[in-house]
Amino acid sequence: MSRPRRFAQYSSLEGAHVLITGGATGIGAAMVEQFALQGSRVAFVDIAGTEAHELVEQLKGRCTHLPRFWVCDLRDIAALKSTFSEIEREFGAIHVLVNNAANDDRHKLSDVTLEYWDERMAVNLRHQFFLIQSVVPSMISVGGGSIINMSSIAPMIPATGFPVYVTAKAAIVGLTRTMAHELGRCNVRVNCVLPGAVLTERQQNLWWTPEYEAEIMQRQALKRKVMPDDVARLVLFLASDDSGAITNQSYVVDAGWV
Repeated sequence: MSRPRRFAQYSSLEGAHVLITGGATGIGAAMVEQFALQGSRVAFVDIAGTEAHELVEQLKGRCTHLPRFWVCDLRDIAALKSTFSEIEREFGAIHVLVNNAANDDRHKLSDVTLEYWDERMAVNLRHQFFLIQSVVPSMISVGGGSIINMSSIAPMIPATGFPVYVTAKAAIVGLTRTMAHELGRCNVRVNCVLPGAVLTERQQNLWWTPEYEAEIMQRQALKRKVMPDDVARLVLFLASDDSGAITNQSYVVDAGWV
C-alpha cells in the first residue's frame, strides 16, 4: 500500500497579500487555490471571467479569505497599471507576486509577422517586467517580498513549433536573474519556475494526444503525469519565509524531462 501524500503548511503565508496573473485556469488556478488554502489573501487577474468566477465559487467555505478577481487584459500596460492600483488600494502592499499569465499557441516560423511577434511578446513577456516595476515600491515599503516568474522548459529541450513563445520564455530567465540582483539590496527575492508538460485542461483539450503522452513518459525520469498542483506547491515554497535565502534561481518541475 502506498503512503498517503502529505503537504506543507507555511505559517508565513497566512494573511500574506498575493497577486497572481492568469489565475483563472490551469496552473494559475491551482496557485490561486493553494495560496487561498494557506490562508493568504489572494488577488488574481485574467481575461477569462467565467472561469475566474467559477474558481472563486469553488473555494467558498474552504478558505479564510476568498480570492478576489479583477478582469484585465495584460497586453494593455496602462490597464494593467490601473488594475494594480485598484488591487493595492484594497489589499495594501503586495508581499508575493506570481507572474504566471502566458499563452502557448503553436505557430510556424514562416507565418510569424511583425504584428504577431509583438502581440506574442505582449502576452508572454512584457507584462512580467511592468508588473514587477509596479509592485516593487510596495514590497520595499514592507521590508521585502517574493517575486516568482513563470517560464518553461521549452527553451531547454529545446521545443519546436512555437518559436516566439520559446523566445519569450527564455527571456524570462534572464529577466529573473537581472531583477534578483537589482532588487536584492531591498530584500526582494526573484526566482523562476520552469514547468514541463503539465496536464492542464487546455493541454488536454488541444495537444495531449496518446502519441504526445507516450513521448512525455519516454522522456521523463518519473513515469507520472505532472499536475498543476505540483507546480503550485513549489511556488508556495518560493513565496514563503522557508525560502528566505533563495533568489536568482530557476527551478524545473518536469518529472525529470531535462
